[in-house]
Amino acid sequence: MPANHFNTHCPDWATALLNGFSQIFLQRHPLCGLLCLLAILFTAPTLLGGALLGGVAGLLTAQRRGYAKADRQAGLFSYNGVLLGLLLSLYFPWSAMLPLVIIACGGLSAMITQQWLKRARVSQYLPAYTAPFVGMSWLLLCFATPSTTAHLIEVSALNMLAAPLKGLGQVMFLGHPLAGAMIAVGLLIADRRAFCWALLASVAGMAWSLLHHDFYSALIGLGGYNAVLAALAFSSQRQQPWLPLVGIASALLLTPVFAAIGLPTLTAPFILAGWLIRTAVQTFGKTTAAGTPCALEENHPRLR
Repeated sequence: MPANHFNTHCPDWATALLNGFSQIFLQRHPLCGLLCLLAILFTAPTLLGGALLGGVAGLLTAQRRGYAKADRQAGLFSYNGVLLGLLLSLYFPWSAMLPLVIIACGGLSAMITQQWLKRARVSQYLPAYTAPFVGMSWLLLCFATPSTTAHLIEVSALNMLAAPLKGLGQVMFLGHPLAGAMIAVGLLIADRRAFCWALLASVAGMAWSLLHHDFYSALIGLGGYNAVLAALAFSSQRQQPWLPLVGIASALLLTPVFAAIGLPTLTAPFILAGWLIRTAVQTFGKTTAAGTPCALEENHPRLR
């Protein structure tokens, strides 16, 4: 179903919120966002309230403060709030304060995103990606009780087949293959090229973990979700089709760095990989343009 057809039957606020869910995977497609939302509902219903609350808080903050409607409709002020709502619901026990904390974090993430967008459009600032989510999560997790529960998982053909789907779901803290399958369908509807790169990246992440004998991370999808996001970030680069491969490799190489320095990994390797690659591409592009007579500079605005 085309996104435009879906939008005609969906209120503006619902379209913006669903786009926020799809923007977690760097897509703007409400049907993809709906499948992401349903993936939470069917596989981790206890996290759904926090995800919705964080996304709505970001959207309402953007609306209240008069941020650009195009950006609101694109879901750019919701996706960090959704991720923060998921994280807070997962790592903190339910209390009367938790919804207030989620609302505050969702609103603050929207304000940070707005300031980032303003600078990105004026001065070639690097895209925010999920940086507001990661920065705020590092602070919030200082107050969380570390989880010591880890279950054994058997190395079997079935678990090996399910692992790439789990890698897609782990982007949203979902370790169930059904969640990954629903997200995969959403990506396929939104962008077939993005779907192919995401699945390849998840398989690469699993293979990388297996190569390093980290069977647990490989089989529950933790080895590949940053590679998935890095591949998605560059999947639309048709003039440089090798960039998603560089993104996958960079994310996999950077992942152990954050564990080594004692920081929660979250989506930080994806962010750093994306920034490094974009900086290198921009620097190389400027060098090439400077060495080419009559070269025209191009400025392609990026929302994320």
